Amino acid sequence: MMRTIEILLVIIILTGAFIISSLFAVLPSPRQVSPLNLPRLALTTLQTLDGDYDLSATVFKANDDPAWAQLQIALSACLPPNMVYNLTVYEVQGGAQLYTVIKSFSNAENLGVSSESASYLVASSNVTFSVTPEKIGEHGSGGTLYILNCSDANGWWITGYTAQSLAQDLYNLLCPYFKNTIMVQNTTQLDQMLNNQSLQGETLQNAVVINTFGECVPIPKVYCKGYERENEGYDSSVTYPYTRYCYTLGQRTCQYNWTWVSIVGYPLYYASNTEAFVNVDNTYGIYGMQKVYQGGINAFLQGLDNQPYRYDDTEVAKPIPGGLVSLSSTVALDCNYYGIYPSPNQTSTRALSTSILSNNLTVALKVFDQVGNQIPGAVYNHIFRNNVNITGSFLALGLTRTPDIRLTALGLLSYYKPRLHPSDYTANGTSRLVVFQLGQAGGV
Repeated sequence: MMRTIEILLVIIILTGAFIISSLFAVLPSPRQVSPLNLPRLALTTLQTLDGDYDLSATVFKANDDPAWAQLQIALSACLPPNMVYNLTVYEVQGGAQLYTVIKSFSNAENLGVSSESASYLVASSNVTFSVTPEKIGEHGSGGTLYILNCSDANGWWITGYTAQSLAQDLYNLLCPYFKNTIMVQNTTQLDQMLNNQSLQGETLQNAVVINTFGECVPIPKVYCKGYERENEGYDSSVTYPYTRYCYTLGQRTCQYNWTWVSIVGYPLYYASNTEAFVNVDNTYGIYGMQKVYQGGINAFLQGLDNQPYRYDDTEVAKPIPGGLVSLSSTVALDCNYYGIYPSPNQTSTRALSTSILSNNLTVALKVFDQVGNQIPGAVYNHIFRNNVNITGSFLALGLTRTPDIRLTALGLLSYYKPRLHPSDYTANGTSRLVVFQLGQAGGV
């Protein structure tokens, strides 16, 4: 019985203490417990009003224009009934006084105890914002971009595309960044380049050469069996005789300090000329093509390094375990700078081994992060031992088809780093700043 009485007393004491403390406790207002995000509401309201550029058009009108009254009506329709606001428009100008008030209106005498604001910059309708790229070679040597668009060759590992369509897309992407951009329309023109003859009076030294044919590379007919430069393109003593041509390409890349670009797959795996290889296919039904196999990249690197030519079919490109690779932090950052956005994750089944670095190569830029001893995409510089000068570069993207030419463009832009010069968006009379301040009236 005594225990029951003790429990009842405890309950009475605790209940009394709770009631007394509740009388003196100061609870926060609902507005403080769950506040409205006024800055976000203000910015969202301005963006909504400018959805069809109505706000941008209004703020450049005369102060007595009826559009201002329509803007006030639209504001009232966008906001909850307990919101008070002030909207101020400033002229953006140069000089000591950066902002000058143009127009201001409000729906209340004051904005209460506290308020928040958002700002929104608009431009006049007669202003066009543009970015002018710096031309590669503008402040140095080189500046010529060659894109192989040879009509007398076929591509491989570019499923869904033709080399010619890829060439046109690359031209559109990269033309603004080079002093000269030249489409190499056939293998005859390619032969001219290989023999130090310009096509349009351009600078051939320090040029960039993009092979849009995937794992295949166009070969001029004169380098094929039975023609005048056979000894520079054909080696009858080996299993894949056109490996010799890849060696010549490496030599020219070193001699002219080219940046040779392979856009996808195993570099230099086939050679193609639809006139010289009329009845020859690559065993997959693509005619005009001779297999070079794994020795192609090895011969190219021998020529680049000025080594004696020898047949070497050692496999130097293999699949990445798991396949998935990611853009390097450098290239991912440049996506925002140049406004080019490929998928940050790709599949690589032709990643080059770090063993190729023994050919006096250094990795100048990783397009994709390295996985173990395999490099899925990078720009390599060739520098002879005990020297500091670059004598040829090589961009290889060892990815699985289908090719994404945005990756090629990003690799080159991240390597050469051309600057972007935006137009002056704050020139006098062309820009106005809208500041929208919000507060809450009444309620708790």
